[in-house]
Formats: sequence, structure tokens, C-alpha cells
Amino acid sequence: MHLISTADSEGAHENPRRPHVCSFYTHPLGCFSVPCPSLLVHTPVAHQVVPRPIALTSTLAPDGTVNCAPFSYFNTVGHDPPTLAVSVCRNGNGSKKDTLVNMLASGEFVVSIMSDWFVEAANHTCGSLPPEVDEMDVAGLTPIKSTIVAPPRIKESAVNMECKVRHTYDIVNSKGDVTTTVVFGEVVMFHVFSHLLKENGAGEGKPTVNHEGLMPISRLGGNTYGRLGSVFDIPRPRVGK
Repeated sequence: MHLISTADSEGAHENPRRPHVCSFYTHPLGCFSVPCPSLLVHTPVAHQVVPRPIALTSTLAPDGTVNCAPFSYFNTVGHDPPTLAVSVCRNGNGSKKDTLVNMLASGEFVVSIMSDWFVEAANHTCGSLPPEVDEMDVAGLTPIKSTIVAPPRIKESAVNMECKVRHTYDIVNSKGDVTTTVVFGEVVMFHVFSHLLKENGAGEGKPTVNHEGLMPISRLGGNTYGRLGSVFDIPRPRVGK
């Protein structure tokens, strides 16, 4: 990673209230370089693209063992059909994580949204445990039978989404090594606590989720997480009216 500027070229020196900026390339380009702050050197995208939702993802191994792990390289990427993307990085030795192995083998997984009331238990699922260990059992989470897919959903979670794998995409680094696989899953069944459902407020009669009641947890980088703060609405502008 190479630093190319320690000040905003558009006027940081002229305006003392303007913040200084650390600009850097992610690949060597032959430019002058000095050490960047450690926050930027260590996985800069993970610390700067925040907050990120967390997909507490359950899969089923061929022998029936339940695997459960959290992934914050995650988001919804489409609504017709409803589609999620979960990015699963490789282990340090380059091998596939158990979650990815099971996703590819079965073509199914469940994403549970992590909420504040069970975050401590969910945190126990991120340990590097052997494939034969059931992380839900270790964490004290309650598996319940899904409707369409084989992997179980989590009783403690207010939102569970049963998914079928539709596409995968490998991310390759400059050395030609696959470092991450993005798994695109179509949501084939939603499960939401009924007391959290409400109308979307646009007069369309469509249900949405009470986000304050959902109390979702987000990833901010490293061991730092966030809770939902204030919520507000901004009407869309009516162009040409």
C-alpha cells in the first residue's frame, strides 16, 4: 500500500479547518511511499465502508453437522427475485471455510439477522472450530426447522431468510490466488417476528420491518460493532411536478 498524499490537494493548506487526507494506492505503482496509519494499512475497505450488516449464516454439512458463522461482507443486491450476496474469504492457508464448502455442496443456506439481544451468543459462532463441531450448539443458539431448505434457521433471530445458491463469483488477487468467493443466494422464504412488521408508510399497504425493534448489529471493523442509532425519513423529490 503506497501513500501518495498527506493533504487534500483542493485546499487543505489554505483552509486550516479542512481535514488532512491520507491518499494511497492499494497496489505498488512505483510512487514514493511512506508507512500509512495502521487503520488504513489493515484491511482499509473493511474499516471505511461502514456500518455493514452481518449475515449470521447457517449451512449443513453432508454428514448433517450444522455450521453457523457471521459474515459482514454481506448485503442485499436485488429484489426481483430477492437476492443476497455473502462474501466468504479464504482461510489463512488458502483453504475454503466450512460455510463455503457447505454452500457449494448443498446449494442452500439461511441468513439470520443479528440483533442486540443475542449478540453475545452469536459472537461465539465466529471461532475457528473444526468442521464436525456444531457452532449453534457451542453458542447456545436454538436451531429450528426451515420450511424449504435443509439448513436450520435460528429461533432467537427476528429475521431469517432461507436461500438457494444461484451464482458464485471468485475474487482473485494480483498473485492469481482466489481470496474470496461471493455467493449470490435467492431468498425463497422469509421468516419475521410478526410484532416487528408494519406498513411501509408510503400508503402502498406493503409490509416493512420496525428497525428500532429489530435492533440490528453492524460491523465497523476489527472487534468494533455498532447499534442502530436515530432513524429518520426523507421524502423523495418529485421531479417535474
